[in-house]
Amino acid sequence: MLTIAIVGAAGYGGGELIRLLARHPDVTIGAAVSSTYAGRPVWEGFPGMAGRVDLTYEPTAAPDRLAECDFVFLARDNGAAMRQAPDLVAAGCRVIDLSADFRFRDTAVYDAWYKGPHASPDLSAAAAYGLPELHREAIRTAAVVGNPGCYTTASILALAPLFAEGPAAPGVGGLVDSRTIVVDAKSGISGGGRAKYCQEFHFAEANESATAYKIAGTHRHTPEIEQEISRLAGAPLAITFTPHLVPMTRGILATCYAQLTSDVGRDDLLARYRSFYAGEPFVWVTDGLPSTKHTALSNMCHIGLGVDSRTGRVTVVSALDNLGKGQASQAIQNMNVMAGLPETKGLETCSMWP
Repeated sequence: MLTIAIVGAAGYGGGELIRLLARHPDVTIGAAVSSTYAGRPVWEGFPGMAGRVDLTYEPTAAPDRLAECDFVFLARDNGAAMRQAPDLVAAGCRVIDLSADFRFRDTAVYDAWYKGPHASPDLSAAAAYGLPELHREAIRTAAVVGNPGCYTTASILALAPLFAEGPAAPGVGGLVDSRTIVVDAKSGISGGGRAKYCQEFHFAEANESATAYKIAGTHRHTPEIEQEISRLAGAPLAITFTPHLVPMTRGILATCYAQLTSDVGRDDLLARYRSFYAGEPFVWVTDGLPSTKHTALSNMCHIGLGVDSRTGRVTVVSALDNLGKGQASQAIQNMNVMAGLPETKGLETCSMWP
């Protein structure tokens, strides 16, 4: 039985971790840390857990208390994990960080996009990027895993088969012109986090409205997508990434465009995608087009695509739950890999419908 702790357990990601891990057959939640709800039962922060989860929030993350845990999930703001993780690793804990602190192999990139300088560059360089479909073996032995962002997970999974050499096309790399990649993505309001009280996240502001924000290469998830696709492409590349806020609670829909470099049809690309993700329990390549509701409350990512023969462009659409495969349930998937458990353990939930 694994003992785990969740630091930042009253946010949306932390609450989703509690909801899922409370039902995980191989896990005991040893500590749920939140200064906001300190001393209060978890169900006061998440009323849906009343009568199902018997935990009380602890005010601080005492090092000796966390050192008793096998895994520590850090679900705090950017900048906190890089200061807390070294002591946890030294104490023998394995860390899964839900912030951006351990997502970049080059901390100079982190420093440029976040509040640098990075406090633990060596640990960051050794951390695994927590996308099991691409980094499973590194995750398996890592002391620290940087759990990807929600926009990035949807975008990378949508684009990866276009660049990666795989069984569908041995010896063949990219199928598209890397200079033409555009990612147009929509997020539910919960993607902003529970602690955001700025005006654009108020119901009256967001309802009946769709808003683009941080356009023209200014969104922090841009370099994260570029890092992973550049690794697959074998050369640095840049993308155009445009995020949107839409009036739904949860979900990510990423629509990705690129110019094909060869005369390849939709059926061939679908076959390539299905081969690339063969055996992956949480990626479903569909004949149709995915919707966010197809993946709500699950760890699934659904992917569909089309080819425009008039322009020679491919359009790939991916959908996932930003609090699931885009955050908390993917963190649990990483834990399962690290612990040598079946990857689907505790994550068998289907999406809700309607």
